[in-house]
Amino acid sequence: MSARERILDAAADIMRRHGVARATTKEIAKAAGYSEALLYKHFRDKEELMLSVLKERMPPFTSTAVPGEGTVESNLVKVVHGALRFYRRAFPMMISMVAQPRLMHASRESLRKYGAGPQEPVRALARYLDAERDLGRVAASADTRAAAALLMGACFQQGFLLYFAEGEEAPDHPEPFARDLVRPVLPELLP
Repeated sequence: MSARERILDAAADIMRRHGVARATTKEIAKAAGYSEALLYKHFRDKEELMLSVLKERMPPFTSTAVPGEGTVESNLVKVVHGALRFYRRAFPMMISMVAQPRLMHASRESLRKYGAGPQEPVRALARYLDAERDLGRVAASADTRAAAALLMGACFQQGFLLYFAEGEEAPDHPEPFARDLVRPVLPELLP
């Protein structure tokens, strides 16, 4: 396993246990068995490391929908199912960051330089729906941004509720639950 992979594994573990705000690069490097200097050879800063953990060590979801492949409904179910898993697992990592206004502000500014942030899943899903509209598989009159916001908002909320009720070890929502979240938006989206 490469040094980068070991650092990502250590960072994911520490961020889940202690939250992003309390996870230090020194602690992550030590857990990976490397120096902090080596960590910085692979990642510019803690924000890049955090984004890499979110992209590479968390369930993917928006990238699972490919315009023109499968059905719009099946693609949305895959996206929603992945988002439910992602948000449930992300809560323990992010909660400490959002609880501290100064840290939240600093994180927001740092994430902007990477073109990242919590708004990105909504934007990515809206882009997918726009591409499907261009292919005629989504109604021309559909409000794709609202549909994306509704679906991602539901995933965020349900991920939080599951984490709150059952903790970090809660089982993932089953796929039929994702299908139930998608079903109400389909009449607005499908031609």
